[in-house]
Amino acid sequence: MTRPDPGLAHGWCALTALHGRIEAHVERALQAEHELSVREFSVLDVLSDQHDGDGGHFRMNQLADAVVLSQSATTRLVTRLEDRGLLARYLCPTDRRGIYTNVTPDGLALLERARPTNDRALAEALDSAEQRPELAPLVTAVRTLSRPAPAPAG
Repeated sequence: MTRPDPGLAHGWCALTALHGRIEAHVERALQAEHELSVREFSVLDVLSDQHDGDGGHFRMNQLADAVVLSQSATTRLVTRLEDRGLLARYLCPTDRRGIYTNVTPDGLALLERARPTNDRALAEALDSAEQRPELAPLVTAVRTLSRPAPAPAG
């Protein structure tokens, strides 16, 4: 039996380490300045991008997929945000079994105040991680992915 490639396992460990470092740093900043968790920020951010109006809406299962949480964890998270007046739930007008989640004006206002904090903390976490040789290539990849692709020639 052949052994799996140890480089693959090392790469996976580095990726999880980078994710953990970034998430912890961003979490501390969002909590300290806005009383908002990374997951709460993600939910507000995802919903705000759905259309150009006062925020977007998703069915609960779509939202769970978008923020990579179980449906039960997403429901608990949405309930907390709804209790704070940042989200609202309503029945789908075409399917009475479906429940949509929508960002409220207060949720959009908090998101707009929190975005600079999120961006700053993310940049700080990447700068710090870049100093570690095992994480530097991943930081380069993240920064490369965040740049717009060049326009096709022609």
